[in-house]
Amino acid sequence: HVQLVESGGGSVQAGGSLGLSCVASGFDDRPYCMGWFRQAPGNKREGVAALSRTGVNTFYANSVKGRFTISRDNAKNMLYLQMNNLRPEDTAMYYCAARGDNLCGSWDQQSKYIRWGRGTQVTVS
Repeated sequence: HVQLVESGGGSVQAGGSLGLSCVASGFDDRPYCMGWFRQAPGNKREGVAALSRTGVNTFYANSVKGRFTISRDNAKNMLYLQMNNLRPEDTAMYYCAARGDNLCGSWDQQSKYIRWGRGTQVTVS
């Protein structure tokens, strides 16, 4: 089975940084658009960032733009999210996800992501 496994979450003080990683395994085909999503208590899951297959095109939620950086290493089947200047409102469970296509223009359409990780908790205080 295809699996996405996130790591790197934890607790950090406001203004600090965390780097999240997502390891993909069991892919039959090369991954296309991939993204990070998050869900805070009481909120719906929202898109954080996404990038195209080659990593050339990136997309960010306005709330994280300028603070977070998404990247990938296809040779290692890895997806990354570097989070800087973290704020308490960034506290959430963060999920790695992969689409079955490379249509990152609709990067925040969650229904198009067919593979999801189980999440890693990020807590900012």
